[in-house]
Amino acid sequence: MINTTELRVVLPLVLPGIADTRDRCVARLIALLEGRPGIVQVHIVGSEGPSPELCIHYDPSTLSLSRVRELAQAAGAELSAAFGHLVISTSAAMQPRAASRIAESLRKAPGVVEADVAASGAVRIEFDRGKTSEKSLRDAAAKLGLGAEGPSAEAAEHAPGQGEHAGHGHASGGPFGERSELIFAILAGVLLASGWLIEWREVGPGWLPTALYIAAYFFGGWFTAKEAFENLRERRFAIDTLTLVAAIGAAALGKWAEGALLLFLFGIGHSLEQYAMGRARRAIEALAELAPDTATVRRDGSTQSIPVGELQLGDVVIVRPNERLPADGVVVVGTTSVNQAPVTGESVPVDKRATDDAKAALAAFDRLGPEFRVFAGTINGAGAIEVMVARRAEQSTMARVVKMVTEAQAQRSPTQQFTERFERIFVPSVLVLVAVLLFAGFVIDEPFAATFYRAMAVLVAASPCALAISVPSAVLSGVARAARGGVLIKGGGALENLGSLTSIAFDKTGTLTEGKPKLTDAVAAPGATEDELLAVALAVEEQSDHPLASAVVAGARERLADRIKPATVADVKSITGRGVSAQVDGQTVHIGKPVLFSELPDSALPAAVDEANKQLVANGRTTMVVRQGARFLGVLGVMDTPRPVAGQVMAELRQLGIERLIMISGDNQQVAEAVAKTVGLTEAQGDLMPEQKVDAIKKLRQEHGKVAMVGDGVNDAPAMANATVGIAMGAAGSDVALETADVALMADDLAQLPFAVGLSRSSSRIIKQNLWVSLGVVVMLIPATIFGLGIATAVLFHEGSTLIVVANALRLLAYKGKTPARAKVDAKVAEAAR
Repeated sequence: MINTTELRVVLPLVLPGIADTRDRCVARLIALLEGRPGIVQVHIVGSEGPSPELCIHYDPSTLSLSRVRELAQAAGAELSAAFGHLVISTSAAMQPRAASRIAESLRKAPGVVEADVAASGAVRIEFDRGKTSEKSLRDAAAKLGLGAEGPSAEAAEHAPGQGEHAGHGHASGGPFGERSELIFAILAGVLLASGWLIEWREVGPGWLPTALYIAAYFFGGWFTAKEAFENLRERRFAIDTLTLVAAIGAAALGKWAEGALLLFLFGIGHSLEQYAMGRARRAIEALAELAPDTATVRRDGSTQSIPVGELQLGDVVIVRPNERLPADGVVVVGTTSVNQAPVTGESVPVDKRATDDAKAALAAFDRLGPEFRVFAGTINGAGAIEVMVARRAEQSTMARVVKMVTEAQAQRSPTQQFTERFERIFVPSVLVLVAVLLFAGFVIDEPFAATFYRAMAVLVAASPCALAISVPSAVLSGVARAARGGVLIKGGGALENLGSLTSIAFDKTGTLTEGKPKLTDAVAAPGATEDELLAVALAVEEQSDHPLASAVVAGARERLADRIKPATVADVKSITGRGVSAQVDGQTVHIGKPVLFSELPDSALPAAVDEANKQLVANGRTTMVVRQGARFLGVLGVMDTPRPVAGQVMAELRQLGIERLIMISGDNQQVAEAVAKTVGLTEAQGDLMPEQKVDAIKKLRQEHGKVAMVGDGVNDAPAMANATVGIAMGAAGSDVALETADVALMADDLAQLPFAVGLSRSSSRIIKQNLWVSLGVVVMLIPATIFGLGIATAVLFHEGSTLIVVANALRLLAYKGKTPARAKVDAKVAEAAR
């Protein structure tokens, strides 16, 4: 076994401007470093500040600390110079087909590595700095009709960028802004109805109905024609092209009313698509509006009201009863209860009180207890409090959630990618079929007008409008509903995967358990005293940030009281998955699992220590053996209790179709099995090193195809990264969890997991339903029109399917998330309350 040393570097110091550890450049950086001799492992871990850290495990016999730091900085500089990122939020939603066309155009631009455009208006571009620049890409986006919208637009680059205010979104072009297409469609409908009534009642001159139909063509076909010509310019045949050709064909046959009906209903369908995208977008943007615009800050002995954007770290803001909090921070004066539902989804207000050491609390904001920490956008209760600002406005949890959801909108789900590939093949195939049908007169005896009419009817029937909107509308509605419920789902891929998997793995400490272990036992070895055992353990564990270390420190301080003696501690080293070593008063100290001492030379456990360890393990304790020099001082026992809600959550997950619930833990097998049995898991795997947790996840993926991993997003980040879906708990207080996970439960509440899984399953069902409806209507209409169904009837069925899939997708915004088990518990609570 190689004794490695680790170096932790704040990620933005290596990759300036990159805090999202899912960014491709982070993976590139890790790959670059892991290929260097002497570097054993590189991964992302948490930090006390507002940024994730790059953790490098290296062999000190091969590389020096300074050399490792140089390698990290050189690799980061190389990537920073090579790649940039641009995130733009356009001023309005657009049709999914337009988003797809624009994304394809952007991908063809020189130097673009990847580009995604969401129908809700979010644009994300990754580019090679050696081949293009941010300005060139902004110009290219502007030419395609994309403009930035105020503060929502930003350059998410390795070097911070600035937003723009110029331009208009693609969908807002027109005399009536983003409602132009809807108003044009309504005008087309009015003109069509007027022409039809005049023709039916036989009033006015004979040419008037045709003139009204032609006017209906103009208003109903304006946006369709624009889209069709833009597609043709890009050498793409899309739905708009089919519709326009069918309308022109109907006019050529003198069927002006049917052609106008087609364009009217097609325009209405487009408008509904934009409405669905806009509603999902507004549900997310409403989060950003929760934080107040101004804050009352105490400076230089006086109070003043300033914009929240001007708040600085360390400022003290005054929050009166029932006001919204303006910033993430630490309570320094007063007590209150805060409604955190806008951020975490928690239904019960959380009690808050002042911290004793504000500066220390700011430095450890990520690890601070929930009773001291508050978030921007949450609502103060009855008490007046003063809060020290821990994050600037643009770095607040709320602001970053909105930014991440915006980026998630631009990511295409697997099903959406399938539908786009299908359209690319299907549309040209339809044009070939129509061309073949135009020669039907050579096979059957009918006039060319009838043949041409049939071909145009097939064009209408085969236009997959509902298919284009079926997936994006469901994905955006699902992501928006999750965000409103305190769950951040980063894109359609995570939503669909979570909705279809049947296995979930859990970390133990802090996930299934309270994460607040307590020192319960201190068994001294023969020849040592309990005070000696506790004093050495206290001296070493005070230098560690492991969750169990804080339990040992707190327990040792309580037991030793005024008998604590100062000790000189140096050279503290973490032994991955095993324990820690240090120099205490000149002697080498090892504290760790019993297996650690089987791997060290001449370190077999004495019989008495081994027996004490086995007894504690049998009682469900997590144990640590302490040795100083050649003397074993004894065994410490720590215990962490399962979360009260864990058993109920497992029952709900089973009802939702999760078949395997597995614990993967670094704790010993007996403790893991005891906890698993208590909370109702199907199996437990203990004694796992971090790399073995990764192997366990890989094995589960091989057996089941898809698996989710639930943890804190920090210590178990490597395992979560290898899962199909990584789910982090308590992300509102953890920068690392918020950045790294595919799904982030904002509250440290396991009960949010069934909601996330249930919503994802509902989203997957609705996506499948929408696909069946949209494809089923096309499959039914094509043969029906070949055998004589008219254009008008085909249009009604065709656009009716669009209405159905849009309405079906919007149902997700009203998702309640009540499993039978949860409803039963809620009923009991309500009955008890009465």
